[in-house]
Amino acid sequence: MPDLLVSAAVSEAAGSAPSMRPLGSRGSRIDVTDSDPTGLTPTAAAVLAAIPAWWRAQALAAGLDGRWLDVAEAVKASPPVDVPRDSPLTGSWGSLAPEQVGAAYVEALSAAVRARHGRHYTPPALAAHLWALVRKALDLPPASQILPGLVRDPACGAGALLLPALREHLRASYDVDPALVLAGLPNFVEGVDTDPAAVWVANVVLAAEMLPTLARVPVALRKPLPALAQVGDGLTVTNRPARVVVINPPYGRVRLSPIERDRYAHVLYGHANLYGLFMAAGVEALDDEGVLAALVPTSFTSGRYFSNLRAYLGREAAMSAITFVEDRSGVFSSVLQETCLATFERRKRRKTRVTSLGSSETTIATVKVQRTEDPWFLPRRSDDAAVAAAASAVTESLASLGWRASTGPLVWNRRSEDLYPTWGPTRSHVIWAADLDGGVLHRDPARDSMRYLALTKPSDLKVMVLDKPAVLVQRTTAPEQARRLIAAHLSQDALDARHGRVTVENHVNVLRPTGSDPVLTHEAMTRVLATKTLDRVIRCISGSVAVSAYELESIPMPHRDLVRRWNDLEGAALEAAVAAAYRPLGD
Repeated sequence: MPDLLVSAAVSEAAGSAPSMRPLGSRGSRIDVTDSDPTGLTPTAAAVLAAIPAWWRAQALAAGLDGRWLDVAEAVKASPPVDVPRDSPLTGSWGSLAPEQVGAAYVEALSAAVRARHGRHYTPPALAAHLWALVRKALDLPPASQILPGLVRDPACGAGALLLPALREHLRASYDVDPALVLAGLPNFVEGVDTDPAAVWVANVVLAAEMLPTLARVPVALRKPLPALAQVGDGLTVTNRPARVVVINPPYGRVRLSPIERDRYAHVLYGHANLYGLFMAAGVEALDDEGVLAALVPTSFTSGRYFSNLRAYLGREAAMSAITFVEDRSGVFSSVLQETCLATFERRKRRKTRVTSLGSSETTIATVKVQRTEDPWFLPRRSDDAAVAAAASAVTESLASLGWRASTGPLVWNRRSEDLYPTWGPTRSHVIWAADLDGGVLHRDPARDSMRYLALTKPSDLKVMVLDKPAVLVQRTTAPEQARRLIAAHLSQDALDARHGRVTVENHVNVLRPTGSDPVLTHEAMTRVLATKTLDRVIRCISGSVAVSAYELESIPMPHRDLVRRWNDLEGAALEAAVAAAYRPLGD
């Protein structure tokens, strides 16, 4: 639908696009600047050009006339570019909902801008569901309620996440003096974003929701509608606590200044990801009874770089609910990225409700609130709830049992000139992820044109070569694969058959023992990773199709004495023993 709307905007606003004067200094961490100094593509400019006529249609529908049909006079917000007041509009735009107008603007930004700055629109169904989670966290009764405090979106974009809260507040305030209701809205709804054009769109679509209320104000008492969104950096510290922070923040790695890195040191481990910073800042901005509601990737629940963030959230605002979004392609740019809606509460909670959202919402489980920096165990299916509960109770991990995981060092496109189809005395046999399919190490013929790496760099013998037995695990699996843990044993015989050394490509993880007497042998470790139960355990750590080395090391394991007994088991006996170890007490 958004693409169609963008096309309509272009055709309807042809010949009346905004004047592309510069937006000026934004002072922002993220802007929409692409090749054009305004940051607006012609398509995005055309969307802005269509908005005044859209506003006129909304105002007429609300029974207003005169100056209130002109968005420039009706709303206390100015566009960042010169927008014509008399742009044409056909029926396809006049009937659009506010969410559709906002989506049309975001979709009109260039793909490069959206990818570089992690910009994405929020589907209306997810915005509504996130607000429903907020209502539950606040223990609000079923009927519409006047907002109990300030609702802020620090990365508001075109305002999609603020619309449900504003609508509810206006419905619940119907019997209150409408002039007072409109005047008081800035105390209840606030948006911030670094994109001036998006902020203007947000102010217009939010103001459109106020039109029926404005129509009930006596003509002599009517005032321009308040601007509820402002241009700014949503990560800036505010002294105005919020009862609710709702976010669908930008995501992606960001380089911080020394001052910023010092400010966020308590939630950083290695590089910073924008969405993690917004989550931390969102918690900081809450009042004592506040709720953070976030539509974010699920990587914060398990990734190494989010370990300090998990510990901070556990201390300051426990996760009271999480809903996994089954359609991964509808929110973020990568279909490999699992998405969730989650609420975090200042109030003490002991349990986390886990649900999934597809065509309808499905209850999965209620689990104990997790507060540690270690990966959180969250079942994605109801039949994994018991496994997740048991996994969160054991005290060992692959790392504590003496196994270290690393990612294969070969990034093939960085060494493409050194890859050959034939062996030579200065070359090393390359193991690709496809060579592990089926859990047996083999040679996938599709990779034979790049089968050997020429060891041309002084560091190659140390960095690129593996010459000791190991357990190899696919790091990235295809969505259609039945298993996430696909492991194969690189034995001494396998090494000898490959001239005594191999090079592992970076879509493969390498598991090696850290001592001479590991709790599990290489062969037993490979068999254990191949069990159905361990595959269910890793799915409770990460819903992504990728399994990182950190997540491998973090796989929870029973006491080492019990694990040691698995060395002598195979087949059904091993499956039964591992399943029993991840069964909650009393089952």
